Amino acid sequence: MRFFSDLVPVSWLFNGLKVGQVIHYPKIVKINGEYCYLSATLTQKRGEKPELLIIISYNKNEQSLLNYKERWQIETCFKAMKSSGFDIENTHLQDLERIEKLLCLVMIAFLWCYKIGDYLDRSVKAIPIKKHGHRAKSVFKYGLEFVSEILQNPYRKNFQQILQIFVM
Repeated sequence: MRFFSDLVPVSWLFNGLKVGQVIHYPKIVKINGEYCYLSATLTQKRGEKPELLIIISYNKNEQSLLNYKERWQIETCFKAMKSSGFDIENTHLQDLERIEKLLCLVMIAFLWCYKIGDYLDRSVKAIPIKKHGHRAKSVFKYGLEFVSEILQNPYRKNFQQILQIFVM
């Protein structure tokens, strides 16, 4: 069995990869003393150079890209709960029971905003796509802005609508 040294760059394994193509290197490799599997895909934002995304996994090589996508969704959720939405870190809570209650409320609020953003994106007005191919804002942010606007002015006729979307 042949292993690659920690000094050899692994990017050469994926030369000739086309944008959108996924390759799973069939052999185990050793990186920084750890045995692992490698997968790669070539991504490209509109108007930019292609970027090689190498995914390192310890099992089920074929599942690695799906696992990465799921993991990225979790990271996006954390971002929404922290810097991009609710800023829960700024509460400086220390009591575990209070932190648990806050997280439960924030999770409910997150789901509410996400669900409303998804509804607005699909049924009312789609989120614009920027030149680089990504949305101008996340589905969560779209919903958060809408809910914030409604809650700051509850006399608007859409107030009942956001309550109904959450219960659907």
